[in-house]
Amino acid sequence: MSQQGKAAVVTGGGSGIGRAISLQLAKDGAAIAVWDLNAGPAEETAKMIRDSGGKALAVAVDASVAAQIAAAADRTRVELGAITILVNNAGITATDDFQTISLDHWERILRVNLTGPFLCTQAIIPDMLAAGWGRIVNISSSSTQTGAAGMAHYVASKGGLIGMTKSLAMEYAARGITVNNVPPGFIDTPMLRASPVDVDGYAATMPMKRPGQPEDIAAAVSYLASDAARYVTGHTLSVNGGRYLN
Repeated sequence: MSQQGKAAVVTGGGSGIGRAISLQLAKDGAAIAVWDLNAGPAEETAKMIRDSGGKALAVAVDASVAAQIAAAADRTRVELGAITILVNNAGITATDDFQTISLDHWERILRVNLTGPFLCTQAIIPDMLAAGWGRIVNISSSSTQTGAAGMAHYVASKGGLIGMTKSLAMEYAARGITVNNVPPGFIDTPMLRASPVDVDGYAATMPMKRPGQPEDIAAAVSYLASDAARYVTGHTLSVNGGRYLN
């Protein structure tokens, strides 16, 4: 799905799902700005793209801090051009008994997972409006579809992201901008492997009997970011191996 001449920002692009999305969009032809809190992993992803013949820029940025986002967007425009594809992928997770969640912890989860995409979208959407074309893909979570015990803060943040997706889709549908979301379901990432979850044991209970791969999410984003999805907006494209059926 050709994205030649387009510039894309992928937040949290230094590892896992974000890295797979960055590599896929680069394969599609887009120039990629890999935004990540950690400079080293961001540069690793960018180098992988450049080594494959693509164009990529690594930017160390906290995608929940407005001033850093503005600076990152300005640098991206200077080096790659106007930004017309945005993938809000950066996020954090946590598992806590509801009664133990402090207000600070609650607000941190929402700041990264919901306020961050809000700020990134506000900073970048003027480029899309000027171009009369844009693609915004938010990475949400299948936990919003099923619920998840011990994850009230995380599920609330991702549920809010789905709500924002639908509102923005309605607001910008006539302006050439589509806004969609992909809720990953049990994807085999470094974050998942570092969690207390028995990955293989849980995967055995799922319809496909295996976890998904970051590339599965990247394929969905590739479609939603393309002209092939020009009549798809406000949509939740579930990629979960049958864990939840829409």
